[in-house]
Amino acid sequence: MIKKLMPYMSKYKKALGLAVMFAALEAVFELLIPLVMARIVDVGISTGDMSYTVMMGILMVVMALISLSFGLALSKYAAIAGQGLGAELREAEYRKIQTYSFKNIEKFSTASLITRLTTDVTAVQNAVTMGIKLLVRAPMMLICACILATLISPKLALIFLVSMPALICAIGFIIMKVRPKFEMMQKRIDQMNTTVQENLVGIRVVKAFVRAKKEKEKFKKSNDELRMASEGAFSIVVFSMPVMQLVMFASIIVILWNGGHFVYNGELTIGNLTSFVVYSNQILISLMMLAMALMMISRSIASIARIIEVLEEEVDIKNPEVSPILEVKDGEIEFRNVSFKYEEDGDQNNLENINLKIKAGQTIGIIGGTGSGKTSLVQLIPRLYDVTQGEVLVGGVNVKDYELETLRNAVAMVLQKNTLFSGSIRENLKWGNENATDEQIDKVCEASCANEFISRLPGGLEMDLGQGGVNVSGGQKQRLCIARALLKEPKVLILDDSTSAVDTATDAKIRAAFGKNLNGTTKIIIAQRVNSICEADQIIVLDDGKICAVGTHDELMIHSEIYRDVYNSQQEGAGFSE
Repeated sequence: MIKKLMPYMSKYKKALGLAVMFAALEAVFELLIPLVMARIVDVGISTGDMSYTVMMGILMVVMALISLSFGLALSKYAAIAGQGLGAELREAEYRKIQTYSFKNIEKFSTASLITRLTTDVTAVQNAVTMGIKLLVRAPMMLICACILATLISPKLALIFLVSMPALICAIGFIIMKVRPKFEMMQKRIDQMNTTVQENLVGIRVVKAFVRAKKEKEKFKKSNDELRMASEGAFSIVVFSMPVMQLVMFASIIVILWNGGHFVYNGELTIGNLTSFVVYSNQILISLMMLAMALMMISRSIASIARIIEVLEEEVDIKNPEVSPILEVKDGEIEFRNVSFKYEEDGDQNNLENINLKIKAGQTIGIIGGTGSGKTSLVQLIPRLYDVTQGEVLVGGVNVKDYELETLRNAVAMVLQKNTLFSGSIRENLKWGNENATDEQIDKVCEASCANEFISRLPGGLEMDLGQGGVNVSGGQKQRLCIARALLKEPKVLILDDSTSAVDTATDAKIRAAFGKNLNGTTKIIIAQRVNSICEADQIIVLDDGKICAVGTHDELMIHSEIYRDVYNSQQEGAGFSE
């Protein structure tokens, strides 16, 4: 699993190598210092040779400073390697997510993807930054300290044959228990982020329905579940410390007890006993450091698995493998025996046996009840979803044969949910064409009737919309989104109930501008109001995922009972409102 992350470390191999080298050098100098200390005690102090003692003391200080400098270099290059890996992983995940279809995103959920881009990557980069020091320094200190301690006193070194296996078993047991706890903790973070995201995105609805109290309870539940999962994980981690300290202190007591007897019997000098105690501490501390590194890695492995899931997710909508078509000839659209369902194992199709041909430049209206499949139908045109059966053709070519960017550049969609981004109105409009001139922007704003309100806004086109366009109304959002789509100069323009928030007079102006300025563009208008589509070249009536009628307004008034009922009910409603 960890091997799969190595390609993302390629830019930082030098920093990683230097960090490992400096970690090893720091450990070497720390291991040499106790030997100098033993010489000070056994030679300098025992013989009263002050000059030797001072000289060895200066040597110790120099060695400590050198070790410190290596430690600082280690910290610098470990940070470069760890943070660099984190940056590469975030970028790789983000790039991968941009290739996802709606189905891929729905599989993970937005909140989970955000957690995997942030919390999980942070856990991995911290494990690398800290792990370089711990995983290089600790084993080296452990092995070298064991060798040096054994050289000083083989008899005392036998104590480690008891203490080290006990400590290793305790560490292994703790790591085995803590790993599933960390996996559960990451899932709880996903759940809490989902709750927060839903609340903040829908804050207007929450306030309008006075649901703040209920939302607080919902958040408290997810927050408490995260707290309990975290407590379960970290209580085990914290428990490891007293266990390791118990083994460590017990070992030191036994060493001092037996070492004292060896010194008394002349088998060991005081300086050597002091060095042995220092090495004993280093051995046991190294084991503790290894334990901490392994627990950190246990948490990061849970995060690595979640990151790899994102990176290795099979994208179900992708470019043709051989010779993708790079030009859309025109806006002609054809559905041939198309059936579609969102879930492959679903029992019922959302669209059933759709056969339809739309000539380039035509204006098509689509009407039908909620759940009739209107949005599902138009989302197949730019391959936001792929058909389950049959085929969709644009410009006489199966949409699966186009390069995705080519196809989607030729199709502009104004979705039911209008989305604007933080930045100025001009920046949002230029999503349609980043090289658009002021003249082009003015033209599409006039066609969408957006110019009617832009001129009254402070700053005009330069006004900052804030996150999601919070400082403009729903109708203004719709007109800006229509202007943005028009700026693409598409072969096909799809309006998915995207004039529902504007008044009928403005709706009529927008449709008139389409007829005047978009003669060569195929226009598909999904609407709830019959008046919005009654002048269309063809109107498609959908019911329960099937086409039940196609024709002009006059033809449908004669032949389609569903269309006639919708029209009459809306006319009666309009008459009542007057």
